[in-house]
Amino acid sequence: MTAVTDTALQVRPLSGWTGALIDGVDISVPLSSEARSVIQDALHQWKVVFFRDQVLDHAAQIAFGAQFGDVTPGHPYEGDSAPPEFPQIHTVSPAAYDHRYGSRYRKKQSPNGPKWHADVTPLINPPSHSILRAEAVPPYGGDTQFVNIAAVYQGLSESVRALIDELRAEHRFGADVAADRSSEKVGDLVRTNPLASIHPVVRVHPDTGERVVYVNPSFTREIVDLAPRESRHVLDLLFEEIGRPEYSVRFKWAPGSVAFWDNRAALHLAPQDFEHVDGDRILHRITLVGDVPVGVDGRPSESISGEFFGAA
Repeated sequence: MTAVTDTALQVRPLSGWTGALIDGVDISVPLSSEARSVIQDALHQWKVVFFRDQVLDHAAQIAFGAQFGDVTPGHPYEGDSAPPEFPQIHTVSPAAYDHRYGSRYRKKQSPNGPKWHADVTPLINPPSHSILRAEAVPPYGGDTQFVNIAAVYQGLSESVRALIDELRAEHRFGADVAADRSSEKVGDLVRTNPLASIHPVVRVHPDTGERVVYVNPSFTREIVDLAPRESRHVLDLLFEEIGRPEYSVRFKWAPGSVAFWDNRAALHLAPQDFEHVDGDRILHRITLVGDVPVGVDGRPSESISGEFFGAA
């Protein structure tokens, strides 16, 4: 295959802080260094970029991601749910979720996934990037939202920024729904292989140097430096700021759509509005190997339980 060198490549911002649509590129073939640079620069600025009308299978999606980093296994709890011969693929659909974790757990969690989150932050080195492509979508509903958590940090008052710069928080898989007490499959997964780490509440982005609010409602259990009541108040404040619409963008899926986001600088929100709508919603995700987060004080994260998440 020849590398993409199309000079028609265009980056079109979709909101004031978050998200850009990239036109004029076929990501199913190898990219030129210029095209990779444009995409990387857009990720640094807009935190998530989108592509439309792409023709990708599992192998092509993995090959695209490998141009930006090492591709991980699909998920630490993927087990036997990855497609044959493609352990890097994590399928996102109600059926896949039921198979992976158990149907009652999914319905308790929400129709299809957690609240605002970055992917697998309980790991000591959460993935640096995620790439999600749509195979099938319902005629309406099922949009995904993304939020720029560097912008969220900048929007806080100076005094609040100074407070949270010094704090650290525990991230644990299933923390928001007490998955460790579940009788579903997810309970066995969490009890036999718990994933938990202590990360800085404010992370310094390793490439841009930006400070980001590195907590999320799905995986952050508590701020370890504070009393439980204080922790709850501070987290509620930060979660409210994360949910402010001016920092976010909403993406409508279509078959062949691809979202590529910086998992260190963006959170995303799974949709909760489509299970009653006729039509399947099937998407496939890969993630790239991440680094260990570092706080403003230069201290790295600490693992409570779970191994470094390396390449597949």
